[in-house]
Amino acid sequence: MTQASKAVLPFQHPRHPVEWAGSAERTRRLKVLLICPPLHSHLRAFEALALALQARGHGALFLTEPGTQLSAQVRVLHLPGNAATATSGGLWSDIRQGARRTDRLCRFGPAILAEAAPDLILGDQTEPAAGLLAAALGLPMLSVACALPFDPEPGVPLPFLPWPHDPSEQGLRRNQAGVRVARLLMTPHRRVIRRWSARWDLGLREDFADCLSPIFTLSQTVPGFDFPRPQSGNRIAHLGPFRDRTAEVFPSDIRPDPDRPLIYVSLGTLQGHRAGLLARIARACRDLGAQVLVSHGNGLDDRQAARIPADWVRGFVPQSAILGRATLCVTHAGLNTTLECLAQGVPMLAVPLTHDQPGVAARIEGCGAGLRLGRAGRSRRGIEAALTRMLTEPQFRASAQAFARESGGWQGAAGAVDRIEAVMEGPAQRAASR
Repeated sequence: MTQASKAVLPFQHPRHPVEWAGSAERTRRLKVLLICPPLHSHLRAFEALALALQARGHGALFLTEPGTQLSAQVRVLHLPGNAATATSGGLWSDIRQGARRTDRLCRFGPAILAEAAPDLILGDQTEPAAGLLAAALGLPMLSVACALPFDPEPGVPLPFLPWPHDPSEQGLRRNQAGVRVARLLMTPHRRVIRRWSARWDLGLREDFADCLSPIFTLSQTVPGFDFPRPQSGNRIAHLGPFRDRTAEVFPSDIRPDPDRPLIYVSLGTLQGHRAGLLARIARACRDLGAQVLVSHGNGLDDRQAARIPADWVRGFVPQSAILGRATLCVTHAGLNTTLECLAQGVPMLAVPLTHDQPGVAARIEGCGAGLRLGRAGRSRRGIEAALTRMLTEPQFRASAQAFARESGGWQGAAGAVDRIEAVMEGPAQRAASR
């Protein structure tokens, strides 16, 4: 920590010990602080990391907003005051709320961390406060990519862009144009990052990439799915999903005909309210003679759900069990659903809607495990044409099944803990702890 940092950070000696979950039996027991935004899929991935750490005898502690719903098996420190919670008010609202969360973490985090005294921070790549706090406090930090990795790579477009991998001069220019657009969109966040970086004498920082771990990134992506990264690839550990592998039971009230294709349709929890799009997809499936199961994430009321012409319409279903019998999946290209499909060898028709879904959809198409539909192709006829290809051309299923054959080697949360232990028990860290 710099002398300037010491002058401005509100450090306090611990008034009372913070209670950490985990066993005290290990010779080198780590205390790991986890920081991620209060987004459902991100929290579930971080919970899996916390539980894997605790299973190895390490301590794990969340720092998050009040009211965030977490498993009773993990310990939590809450920020004081009114929460900057996630909303569904659109992209601009999400950006402003995210900037407010980062500001709150930077304002209250130093005093909280002084009491908690962690050995390591695990920081979600979408929460730049993790990197800022680690740099200001002189703590090691590893980045966690719950979504597509943010790590800069010249030929790889930013995650929210639908472009393919293109390392040519034209592709590089296009990617730089995307970066300029992103900088404008993220102005509220950039202001917060700049302000706290200046206050803590961290040098010029203003983008999410400036707040990533200098060590490496633990990513939920799997080998062969992301675009090539010749420059940054050696610092990204593609480990596979961080999740509970508990077997799910197929719903007894859903009885598919084994002689007809079963198409599973889900636009995720946050986008499941798009009744018109779900209805067009269901009609296109039915026109092709397929059975259709629609899951809307409790985004529709009973009247809206009844208007969707599917064989089964549900708020939620045990997705892994459903995919075990599905012929293909129509998805919003959320990374969690995509990885579940790859694990079970189910090809996908991607209909990306927001956030990093366009980037995930580009990778689904790029790795051969499916097709994607842009906004212009989402008519009933366009959906039917894409589904026809996927039901009749075998290469999509073959590509998806190639991932399924490799899925037994995906390391997941346990592999992430292996990497954490290797870093923290390495020569540099042992020397620093003397």
